[in-house]
Amino acid sequence: MTPQAIHDRLKAKFGEAILAFDANPLEPFVRIKPEAILDVCRFLKSESDLAFDYCMCISGVDAGKVLISVYHLYSMALLHRCSLKAELPRENPHLPSVASVWRAADWHEREAFDLLGIVYDGHPDLRRILLPDDWEGHPLRKDYPMPDAYHDIPLK
Repeated sequence: MTPQAIHDRLKAKFGEAILAFDANPLEPFVRIKPEAILDVCRFLKSESDLAFDYCMCISGVDAGKVLISVYHLYSMALLHRCSLKAELPRENPHLPSVASVWRAADWHEREAFDLLGIVYDGHPDLRRILLPDDWEGHPLRKDYPMPDAYHDIPLK
């Protein structure tokens, strides 16, 4: 199924929760409302003509004014892919966890939480995964202060 056809299926099912489609030839994506992510993902996995049984990656992006959670999905049976994006406010970046849909999402959501501060509500064990528990802040945010030790490293 083409990315456009996947978008059309989602738009027909979820209406205004599907905000946009970008047909970028390198990585087409569907932008959706954050609160709809769990329902959309359940639908993408459960429908036999979609069958997105593999969550390849969930990543976080600091886009300046917003944080973005990006979902890269694949159907092993049907050999098609889909990417979803949900934009979140920097001040309170919450959206539902999809760890109940794909077990692999557990690790990816923890990483985005740890490094960018995106909170996945309903996650079974949302805690830091790469940094120590007492670490302050989220180092992949653009406004994260660079530690002083790195300022003294000469650049060649």
